[in-house]
Amino acid sequence: MSTPTFEQLLEAGCHFGHLKRKWNPAMAPYIFMERNGIHIIDLYKTAAKLEEASAALKSIAKAGKKVLFVATKKQAKQVIADKASQINMPYVIERWPGGMLTNFPTIRKAVKKMANIDKMSKDGTFDNLSKREKLQISRQRAKLEKTLGSIADLNRLPSALFVVDVMKEHIAVAEANRLGIPVFAMVDTNSNPNNVDFVIPANDDASKSIELILDTVVAAMAEGLEERKAEKADAPADEEAPAQAPRGRRRVARRSEEEAPAEAEVKAEEAAPAEEA
Repeated sequence: MSTPTFEQLLEAGCHFGHLKRKWNPAMAPYIFMERNGIHIIDLYKTAAKLEEASAALKSIAKAGKKVLFVATKKQAKQVIADKASQINMPYVIERWPGGMLTNFPTIRKAVKKMANIDKMSKDGTFDNLSKREKLQISRQRAKLEKTLGSIADLNRLPSALFVVDVMKEHIAVAEANRLGIPVFAMVDTNSNPNNVDFVIPANDDASKSIELILDTVVAAMAEGLEERKAEKADAPADEEAPAQAPRGRRRVARRSEEEAPAEAEVKAEEAAPAEEA
């Protein structure tokens, strides 16, 4: 797992914050200086926090848990979709469906509805409907696909959220906070980092900056998934060895059971003369 160098972060423009008048005082520890009325983020802190977040996300992926990526702003949408798809993680790049986490069963019903429409088209039920009904169902399916298609495989609540721009995605962050789901986020100088568990102070508006941070995070998670796969492959070989041990123990036990009556007879013979006396 390699963290980007200071030069790479600088080149991607991760250090550019917002105008001084738009800043959030809670971000003061991550601000290096102010230049031409714009706050400059301390990239050494960005690198350290990114390394910390990547390590935590790697362990989540290694445990086989899901991380939900959230970014509905134009600059981040495609990057999130591409990177999350690489490691088969769910993502939200259209409007955040309110109650997606706090009212998860209802969201699952909508996903199930989408699966039922797909089933109808496969088993021929769809062909028996009128042209108007087909059109209505197709439109409904397209709408569901747009908002929920990327979370179709999310059968339970995610173990963590990765957010780009906590101000824009404040509803998602609030829902995660309410349920105690850890939040990883790229936080700019105009945002409040207090509701985020793993803060990555960085420019959340430039596509280059977003891409660099996501590349690092996704690479760490991919490592975690590979390690999980390797451990699973080694597991059967490890399990075979102890499985043979009980067999040997059973033989010893059987032998001792066979020897037990013989020992009992010897003891009985030794005891007999004593009784006669």
